[in-house]
Amino acid sequence: MIGGSCLCGGVTFTLSGALRPSVACHCGQCRKTSGHYWSATQVAADQFTLTSDETLTWFASSAQAKRGFCHRCGASMFWMHEDDGGAVSVASGTLDGPTGLHTDKHIFVKDKGDYYDIADGTPQIQKY
Repeated sequence: MIGGSCLCGGVTFTLSGALRPSVACHCGQCRKTSGHYWSATQVAADQFTLTSDETLTWFASSAQAKRGFCHRCGASMFWMHEDDGGAVSVASGTLDGPTGLHTDKHIFVKDKGDYYDIADGTPQIQKY
């Protein structure tokens, strides 16, 4: 089990079970919500437990997905797609302590910002 939180501690959670490797998303929505690209692991809904949702707000970022963020400190934390069967994507940077995670791939590279390069040797997918 691994825990995590937003910057101010208003949203805390635990994840159980195996974590998917992080996926770095460079789409316009992820860049706008995070200020850069967004990297997340993912777990099944039954492996995700909110231990405090005092400041959690959900935003419908499209007709198919919503994003969870802390309305006090602004941390972008969660992403859920209606077609993922309840899977929850969790921002890798919100996890506490060593995670053992690695970045598996970069997605929506076609939409990445022009101010940075991806040079880590990880697979790059133009769309997804």
